[in-house]
Amino acid sequence: QCTDGYEWDPVRQRCKDIDECEIVPDACKGGMKCVNHYGGYLCLPRTAQIIVNEREEAAAESTSGRNNVIRRTPADPQRAPPNPTHQIQCAAGYEQSDHNVCQDIDECATGTHNCRADQVCVNLRGSFSCQCPPGYQKRGDQCVDIDECTLPPYCHHRCVNTPGSYYCQCNAGFQLASNNHTCVDINECDANNPCAQQCYNILGSFICQCNPGFELSSDRINCEDTDECRTSSYICQYQCVNEPGKFSCVCPEGYQVVGGRTCQDINECETSNECREDEICWNYHGGFRCYPRNPCQEPYILTSENRCVCPVSNAICRELPYSVVYKYMSIRSDRTVPSDIFQIQATTIYPNTINTFRIKSGNENGEFYLRQTSAVSAMLVLVKSLTGPREHIVDLEMLTVNSLNYRTSSVLRLTIIVGPYAF
Repeated sequence: QCTDGYEWDPVRQRCKDIDECEIVPDACKGGMKCVNHYGGYLCLPRTAQIIVNEREEAAAESTSGRNNVIRRTPADPQRAPPNPTHQIQCAAGYEQSDHNVCQDIDECATGTHNCRADQVCVNLRGSFSCQCPPGYQKRGDQCVDIDECTLPPYCHHRCVNTPGSYYCQCNAGFQLASNNHTCVDINECDANNPCAQQCYNILGSFICQCNPGFELSSDRINCEDTDECRTSSYICQYQCVNEPGKFSCVCPEGYQVVGGRTCQDINECETSNECREDEICWNYHGGFRCYPRNPCQEPYILTSENRCVCPVSNAICRELPYSVVYKYMSIRSDRTVPSDIFQIQATTIYPNTINTFRIKSGNENGEFYLRQTSAVSAMLVLVKSLTGPREHIVDLEMLTVNSLNYRTSSVLRLTIIVGPYAF
């Protein structure tokens, strides 16, 4: 292995000098001439001449004709010449080595340069150069920072200049790629899902959405339950119950939910009731009631279902209606008025008779009006709205007379059950 400036000679089996003047194009500048030297070369004025002693005349003669160099000492890099007879003269920036050859002075290592503190010393062959560190440029004798951010755009989004350098920043929702210049979108939904329920990534940001029954809060991230019951008072027929993410409708006792929102009366008389065997079950809107199968009171006797007759053989019956028929009906609370609610009609028609109808009792507050519709029938009209739950018993009387001054009457005792609700 040879030292710098030498190469191995396979023929002579030893290191030989490299002629840099031959292989380095334009080695010397400024009109200087290149003088090859053992282990290096010199750049000297063209009038300069170097005389070096050597032991082998043949070696000297082989190079004496070029560049005014007379060599008189062989430069064997493997051993130093014994006791050189003369000191060689080296050009500026060079010094004599232990091998009696001129070698470059590293002014940067020896501290003999005159570079400023903010400059970097770079050693050159035979000299040195004061350069600015990376990120700086010379302006006169000083090194000033290069504002890379004013140069062609290296950064995708934003450039931040620093002394001697710069770095790139990205807008919110982006992050620097591995090249530290390009900005790539951050998928917030995959990295750290900030949304309470549904997250959708968009370029540079994200949006949150909520499941049905919820709505975004003011922070646009969390979800708040939507109180559907507050949006409308008509969403449920009876009562709306808000639940997380949904709502449900409930009905009062005696009703069941139909179609999710409507309340339908439960017919307890068909399902289950507590009426005794001697009672009949009457269903009304929102409940049921039990009435006696035999509603007749003395001196009346039961002749058929719900029909009581006062026997003519009984003297008391002469001043009483001949028959009393018990009927039941139910209406919803706060029914619109006027409204036809019940029709009364004679069951037996006699020739040459006149029938008149009236409300005998139960209309003290004037809630009803009886309108005769034919010679044998009349219609009970509700003229004042009734609010339940309550029960009205109205006696509707039919008077029958003929040309022979025959007079009789019959009563229809109508029990009207007003439900607690308007449905």
